[in-house]
Amino acid sequence: MLTGAETGGAPWLAGLLWSTLSHAAVPLFLMASGALLLDPARELSLKKLYTRNFPRLLAALLAWAWGYKLVYLLGRRELHASALVQAGKEVLLFQHEGHLYYLHMMLLVYAFLPVTRLIARHAGRTLLAYLLGLWFLLGIIYPTVKPFWPFRSLTGIPAQWLMNMTYASIGYTLLGYALSHGAVPGGRRRLWLLTALAGFLTAFCGTWIASSAAGQTDTHWLEGMGLGMCLLAAGIWGLCRSVPIGERASRGLAFLSRASFCIFLSHIFFLKLFARLGLTALAGPPLLSVPLLALLLLACGCGVYWVLARIPGVRTWLI
Repeated sequence: MLTGAETGGAPWLAGLLWSTLSHAAVPLFLMASGALLLDPARELSLKKLYTRNFPRLLAALLAWAWGYKLVYLLGRRELHASALVQAGKEVLLFQHEGHLYYLHMMLLVYAFLPVTRLIARHAGRTLLAYLLGLWFLLGIIYPTVKPFWPFRSLTGIPAQWLMNMTYASIGYTLLGYALSHGAVPGGRRRLWLLTALAGFLTAFCGTWIASSAAGQTDTHWLEGMGLGMCLLAAGIWGLCRSVPIGERASRGLAFLSRASFCIFLSHIFFLKLFARLGLTALAGPPLLSVPLLALLLLACGCGVYWVLARIPGVRTWLI
């Protein structure tokens, strides 16, 4: 969303357009993780989980969190002992750069893998659909309607039925598995297009109406565990799986897939660097400047991956 733009104005609406589309990224990341990690054909013992997968994720999280701290200290010329000690404490207490929250969630997703893999392996279509329906009701619908009457008046235990964002993220991994392994009917391309469109309109129009009423940007309808983002992510997932891909495109997508984690981890470095240089979404018409800036960030992230992947140990543990 564009900060500093008048709510409801053309630049703000352009920012809302791109923001709505981009907010589906985290649900899609989670769905992709589920499609891979919950596959019964993929061996994942407790020993492997806690001696390989989990330590790698934690190492990447702490290393990149520390890297951001060092860059900011260097930028403020505060690279002295007391500042470094404080930064170290913040890293250990998970007071990290905002976008790293995804890795915080993934630590919990990894911890639940023995259970969710058991569900994926042994639950039939009916039971899996029931579990996904329960997750959709308590982890997606309830958080979406909670701020509105009469749900905001609920107190006591019913108010605690809501599944918070971190635990709701586990449901997305099951959804990704179900949609990728035929446990949920795939449907036709038109169905996925309508699902994505319904999700987009829910998030876009909901944000526009809520922000206009509040006189400032209200991001409730853009939340990843909300109805709009869930439908949009599911629709995009279905559309991507229904589109045939040529061999050349497959090679390019395979590279982007390998580089995606590094792109995600590093993009805030470049985003803040560009902002210091005056290169922001408001540097031009947002309808064009936002995707151009995104492409620039993508290119920079791919460049970082290309370099770091050649450093022994870094490719395995940090990207």
